[in-house]
Amino acid sequence: MPSWLGGWEIAIVVVIALLVFGPKKLPELGSSLGKSITGFRKGLKETTEEFKAAVKEDISAEAPAADATVTKSVDTETQKTE
Repeated sequence: MPSWLGGWEIAIVVVIALLVFGPKKLPELGSSLGKSITGFRKGLKETTEEFKAAVKEDISAEAPAADATVTKSVDTETQKTE
């Protein structure tokens, strides 16, 4: 919790929220907020996994090309020495 947010400030916010939304609507809002946060975290996790998979795919795609270049240059140098 931030250092500037104490017990009195939280109590005031809760009282104002009760006055604005009412005691019946407040649990619904809390549930909706919780579901939204859960959905956001799930989407963020999926995006992170897709990004890691794409990076891993790029690295594996570049590795054979680099090996072929090294092999080709070694073959060229071998032919020059023969």
